[in-house]
Amino acid sequence: MDALVVRSRAGDMDAWGRLYALYFEGLYRHLSYLTGDPIESEDLVQEVFARALVVLGKFEGRSSFSTWLHGIGVNVAHKHRERHRKTERTRARVAQASATIPLGGELERRHIHGARAAALYAILDRLPARLRDAFVLRDLLGLSVPEAAAQLGVAEGNLRVRACRARVRVHDELVAAGWIEPPGGLR
Repeated sequence: MDALVVRSRAGDMDAWGRLYALYFEGLYRHLSYLTGDPIESEDLVQEVFARALVVLGKFEGRSSFSTWLHGIGVNVAHKHRERHRKTERTRARVAQASATIPLGGELERRHIHGARAAALYAILDRLPARLRDAFVLRDLLGLSVPEAAAQLGVAEGNLRVRACRARVRVHDELVAAGWIEPPGGLR
């Protein structure tokens, strides 16, 4: 077990602070992909670290500390998603309101980028959690198959199947929404 983890388990808050500094950014990025909201993600990261500190004594070192921490993060994100299913309605209202604002130049490019991101997050929101998690870990965070499988607690083959199914569904929905061209350029 990592020395910082051992010291943290013994109550060394400086060691816990160092663990926080080491793992904050990666966990924040992961949760941002899962939630689609950077501000909420920061709050969720705080919640993950608070929960991890409370149950740190139960960490047995069977996986890396990072994998364990990200596993807590996935659970926190799922619970958050269950409590806040209003994301699509909120985005639709924002898109409707922003449609009345005249756009041009850089502002228009930012609006289109934001709309594309909102479309992807809406698609991810409709995916079953097992597919969404595989897609986020493999395609958005770029984790290797073994790393992603370990974080989700599934076999590598299972992870590959989930990620492939998620890619197909995301692609099909992006085509249907008109964000990307269908194969062969047919519409």
